[in-house]
Amino acid sequence: MKLLFLYFTFTIIGFTQPNVPNLTKWATDYTNTLTEQQLTYLNSMLKAYEDTTSNQLVVLLISSLEGYPIEYYAHETATQNKIGTAKNDNGLLLLIVLNDKKLRIEVGYGLEGAIPDALASSIIRNKIAPHFKKGDYYQGIVEGIEAIIAAAAGEYKSDKIASDDGDNLHNILPFILIMLFVLLSFFRGNRRKRGWIYLGGLGGSSGGFGRSGGGSFGGGFSGGGGSFGGGGASGSW
Repeated sequence: MKLLFLYFTFTIIGFTQPNVPNLTKWATDYTNTLTEQQLTYLNSMLKAYEDTTSNQLVVLLISSLEGYPIEYYAHETATQNKIGTAKNDNGLLLLIVLNDKKLRIEVGYGLEGAIPDALASSIIRNKIAPHFKKGDYYQGIVEGIEAIIAAAAGEYKSDKIASDDGDNLHNILPFILIMLFVLLSFFRGNRRKRGWIYLGGLGGSSGGFGRSGGGSFGGGFSGGGGSFGGGGASGSW
């Protein structure tokens, strides 16, 4: 159902398709917000975490999506870079869109049990966003990473317990999405006949982005074939 939700939500008219970068580091900053020393520390920290657990946790900072949905961009970035291993689908992307003041934790299939949507949302609200509001992006990223690592190990608990109303909404949401999907397919067919432009998939390279971050990390990051189904959470500050 998450993939269906993505399909419905992100088949949108009028948005320019942002380029999806080919990531070669665990932490990449195209906004020139973090210092070289900070990026070096983050890359070393995330590489050590992967070496220890095989989980691939990747951080990406970009300037703006110009109105493009962060959920779709995060999913395409994680998927195209194949974050996580093919065997365990244990990848995770922390995407920060600085000028839009939005962020997302995109969780691979294999980590959805340890880091469900509510837990990812809690990490954003309690660990990352408070620092971002003060302009302390590095500290917010570090504490976010630490919370994600703790959550993957079963050591971080959400502050929010779902209400009965939330459970009821969760039960009927699939039926709502199916109805919306049918309507969307009908309208999209009409747009094709009229020659309207609709959004396809993401593509492209990282051209036009800024500094990606330095440091030598034994050949750099390389995705292992992980898969994503839309799990995770988005937030703002």
